[in-house]
Amino acid sequence: MLLRCAVLMVLVFSSAAAARPGSIITLVELNCENLFDTRHDPSKQDMEFLPDGSRHWTTSKYWGKINRIGQEILSCAEALPDLVALVEVENDSVLRDLTRRSLLRHAGYQYLMTESADVRGIDVALLYQPVHFRPLCYDYLEVPPLPGMRPTRDILYVKGCCLSGDTLHVFVVHSPSRYGGERESRPFRMQVARQLQRYVTTLGDDAQILVTGDFNDYHDSPALLTLYGSGLKNVTRNAKGRNGAKGNYRYRGDWHSLDHVLASPILYNKVDTAYINDAPFLLEEETKYGGKRPRRTFQGYASQRGFSDHLPLVVRFLLNH
Repeated sequence: MLLRCAVLMVLVFSSAAAARPGSIITLVELNCENLFDTRHDPSKQDMEFLPDGSRHWTTSKYWGKINRIGQEILSCAEALPDLVALVEVENDSVLRDLTRRSLLRHAGYQYLMTESADVRGIDVALLYQPVHFRPLCYDYLEVPPLPGMRPTRDILYVKGCCLSGDTLHVFVVHSPSRYGGERESRPFRMQVARQLQRYVTTLGDDAQILVTGDFNDYHDSPALLTLYGSGLKNVTRNAKGRNGAKGNYRYRGDWHSLDHVLASPILYNKVDTAYINDAPFLLEEETKYGGKRPRRTFQGYASQRGFSDHLPLVVRFLLNH
């Protein structure tokens, strides 16, 4: 793997911190459902998320969304999550507002994100707590488009060291959607899986690898099966919510999971717990099909005081274990 950056920082942990046994690392994965700012990027097709666009995306709506995403992340665990993988974030300005000017402003998060060729301008990012995870290097892994495939999101790769001394290799992904039909769009998601497989297999059998994000596929899809063939295991395959969610996304009354957390065997054996954060305030009544669904930001093109159409995945690892 050819990294675009050199060492990001020198790792300096106190002797007491470095000796801390059984360190806990909590990961949250969340599709933010179109976390766009209100400014036009001439190089991107972001016009619908402008004040005069089809979604009438105003400054007040934007800041409401930023703070609700912060609230959602804070609700995922008793302590601040150490790593937060975010999908559908537009740019550095959005991440800066989220980490510096929202409800997360005192949380101390730093972040890394991609700068992809996605035509709408959406990317993926990783928030991290520097005290518990120190990046050593990172890269943007491009996904070469197939014929008929629009440029998609780069894969974010971050190699970092945890407080316990463990090295983690983290990949954040957002595969192409099922627009146009699942079968017709399947090769595009397979292309992402093949790129991931290529990089994962170079890291060796003893590497502690996390692959997470929105795969736009279910756990038994060809793309996920391809990744399982690389030795990765689906940590969140059987994850459930504590308030009735049987998946992190609901479509026509049925719960599914399009988001996943995969881990290499050595890291899979260190999973303490995995669940879906379906806190009551993240849910709303689904009048057509009955029951609850994620409290989304948009009903069609009309915005509401929602969070996302995806619920967060939460996984806790016991490292040095």
